[in-house]
Amino acid sequence: MKLIVTHASPDWDAITSVWLLKRFLPGWEIAKVGFVPAGSRYRNIQFENKNNDPVEVIDEEEIIHTDTGLGPLDHHQTSDKNTCAASLCWDYVKKENEEFNNPSEKTKDRTEALNRLISIVVDIDHFGEVFWANPAADYHEFSLLGLLEGIKMARPNQDQFYIDFGMECLDAEFHNFENRIWAEREIKKGMEFDTSFGLGIAFETLNDTVIKLSQKMGYVIVIRKDPRKGYVRIKTRPEEKDSDKKGIDLTSVYEKLKEMDPKATWFLHVSKKMLLNGTPKNPKMIPSILSLQEIVNVVKSL
Repeated sequence: MKLIVTHASPDWDAITSVWLLKRFLPGWEIAKVGFVPAGSRYRNIQFENKNNDPVEVIDEEEIIHTDTGLGPLDHHQTSDKNTCAASLCWDYVKKENEEFNNPSEKTKDRTEALNRLISIVVDIDHFGEVFWANPAADYHEFSLLGLLEGIKMARPNQDQFYIDFGMECLDAEFHNFENRIWAEREIKKGMEFDTSFGLGIAFETLNDTVIKLSQKMGYVIVIRKDPRKGYVRIKTRPEEKDSDKKGIDLTSVYEKLKEMDPKATWFLHVSKKMLLNGTPKNPKMIPSILSLQEIVNVVKSL
């Protein structure tokens, strides 16, 4: 039997460590998880692996300690703020898993996604969030940090539940980072254009994340055309709360596109900041036959 041992009431460092070992260390996918008091070891047996291998054999069980026990995957014997148990597990996984020695494009994205995820866990484990923008703001309570604390209050002393919950979250975050990295590549290839309101950008891509990410990067108008289904989405940056600045109104774009392609289904949101043509939420909508360049030319006239 394989067993991963970490400390009770696991934090994100411990949870991420377990997640890395179970998801990416070959042969440890169905390993069980055990819990000990912080700093302790399984059955209080001292670490005696002269090769400094994280895998120990104790009573015919293969055991890995992480974030506890002062072994190779516990960082509590160092003051290095660039290290945590998860980063040690990640280094170990990369060494043991052939996938991360494969130079394929897919593997590069997965590796980059994990690098970014782990760097955040390192920051959190050293209380780096105190230096984040507006660290006392309520919206931080809606993050994974806040959710884990709330779950521990709602369901006290349920260590396995915290691990299961955290692993589900990390699965989602991992895919989210992969998607973001793809979106970043698409943005680099995007078609930039000038408007009287500022810089816009347009894409023909399957990746829908490019819209929000582009807006966060400062583009005032973003156009995305789905190359597979032909759907079009046009979005502008929302107005800031309590701002006197007049935002972008897409009404004239809506009217012009309806005139150019009357058979297509065009929907102008009540805010006048989002114009949709086709959506997976409504398969009856008819996509536009207009090219991305034709749509950009209309938007540029704003």
